[in-house]
Amino acid sequence: MSWSDNNNNNPWGSQGGGNRGNGSNGGGQGPDLDALIKDLQNKFKGFIPGSFFGKLGPVVILVALILIWLATGFYRVLPDEQGVVLQFGKFSQTTQPGLNYHIPYPIERALTPKVTKVNRIEVGYRQSPDSTVTQIRDVPEESLMLTGDENIVDIDFSVFWIINDAGKFLFNVQAPALTIKAAAETSMREVIGQSKIQSIFTEGRTEIEDKTRVLMQSILDDYDTGVTITQVQTQKADPPAQVIDSFRDVQAARADLERQRNEAEAYANDIIPRARGEAEQILQGAEGYKQSVVADSQGKAARFLSIQSEYTKAPIVTKQRIFYETMEVVFGDMDKIIIDKDSGQGVLPYLPLPEISKKKAE
Repeated sequence: MSWSDNNNNNPWGSQGGGNRGNGSNGGGQGPDLDALIKDLQNKFKGFIPGSFFGKLGPVVILVALILIWLATGFYRVLPDEQGVVLQFGKFSQTTQPGLNYHIPYPIERALTPKVTKVNRIEVGYRQSPDSTVTQIRDVPEESLMLTGDENIVDIDFSVFWIINDAGKFLFNVQAPALTIKAAAETSMREVIGQSKIQSIFTEGRTEIEDKTRVLMQSILDDYDTGVTITQVQTQKADPPAQVIDSFRDVQAARADLERQRNEAEAYANDIIPRARGEAEQILQGAEGYKQSVVADSQGKAARFLSIQSEYTKAPIVTKQRIFYETMEVVFGDMDKIIIDKDSGQGVLPYLPLPEISKKKAE
């Protein structure tokens, strides 16, 4: 059966469809498009009021589309984020957390990077991203640095930073993370180049971290990166692996030197105060002897002057007194023998006075 044998058998469902088309005979003609479009329009009109497609219909549709388009300009910035508005792809302004509005796309669009998240950059080493397995790989081209006393130190450290201005962070620097890492390595090399190796290994680490952080912040502020460095943390500071055994021997020798120096200082602290005490005792004894001699001399001089005064008054009596006192001093400690002048010749009377005095004393 052909398509035009009977209108009831037309698959397109349109009467007289076999006579339409391109003006050719009924055999092999296509579907009736006009009838199909009218059929769709009739079905669509059934769902909406008949007057909708009047004069105000297109205007209402246009207004609704404009309102929907304008509503897409609302966006929310979370407390840990900062809004960045782009106008035709160029940075326009930053917005604070809360509900904000921008001209809808494609005129403006908004980005909301997180600004309270603490980011970390590793310099001198790489840590495995797998949290279950701690694997650290050393990067010697970043970690080996020259110290101020011409030694080499292998130092690994981490830099912690946050975004303080999202607009500057996104558009002032092309690769912020690489810039921060380069600034960190540069700052640490400068600080290490001004430090002694011994202080790097011992008590100087905190000072090195603070100086590096301040210098990094200054460099990044000059670049206007919109980044704040919160902390620089040293992970390790060791000699290079090739000389670490020799370095440990040197450290042991320095420890022995320090121990012997402490022992010598302890001995000095013990003997020096004692010597100073003895010296002070000698000085005080000499001072006492001096005062004693001076006082004795002054007393003798006063006594002489007193005797001279008495001598001028009574020369004979004074001479006798001086004679007796002198004899008493001269013979006071001597053994004395007394001979009676009335004894007969050939008799040597002897009175042992010292022995008698000793017996009386006993």
